Amino acid sequence: MVDPLGTVFLFDVDNTLFDNDRFAAELSDRLRTDFGDEEHERYWQIYARLRDQLGYADYLSAVQQFRSGLENHPDLLKLAAHILDYPFADGLFPRALDALRHLGRRGPAVILSDGDMVLQPRKIRRSGIWDAVEGRVLVDIHKERELGPLQMRFPAQHYVMIDDKPQILAAMKTILGTKLTTVFVKQGHYALDSTKTPINPSPDITIDSIGDLLDSNTTTAQVAP
Repeated sequence: MVDPLGTVFLFDVDNTLFDNDRFAAELSDRLRTDFGDEEHERYWQIYARLRDQLGYADYLSAVQQFRSGLENHPDLLKLAAHILDYPFADGLFPRALDALRHLGRRGPAVILSDGDMVLQPRKIRRSGIWDAVEGRVLVDIHKERELGPLQMRFPAQHYVMIDDKPQILAAMKTILGTKLTTVFVKQGHYALDSTKTPINPSPDITIDSIGDLLDSNTTTAQVAP
């Protein structure tokens, strides 16, 4: 039996370490420029429908369906290349990798992300996140529902989850209780939307940006006792 570690630090990716709102905005600009407003709207309708069906964002599957009726469009291949070849390292929030390494010196840092099994791992690798956590990466459909396998793979006395979605933090806290410290990073549109909905239980710690994990001695003491 594997002895449990002291504390394991769990990091979300999109809008926690990586500015996914910026990625989506740049994709929108390309869609409008190359395909026009009507096709731009059609792509995002496909994307939203797939997200509801699958439970996670799948930009590439949306492109596969978007191609219907556009097979001979000269910019269709460029659209896929834009997504796959995006400069993911440039999309990281300031000091994101430093925050991973900083807490990683106090206990293993692990990526716990929702997403598809093609683009999301590619994003994690090409951004430098993969190397920063030495390959400790989990990509699930609903990460808050996969806490059993997480604890088997990374047994610990305590966990810290750092995420931009307080609803997910609350769901994990309900399951793990005092074994989990939740850190809400107020970045991105999910964080903004959450102000309209009561969150119970509320996050243990709230910070404005991922880089704040490096700045505040009080926060660091709370997150990494």
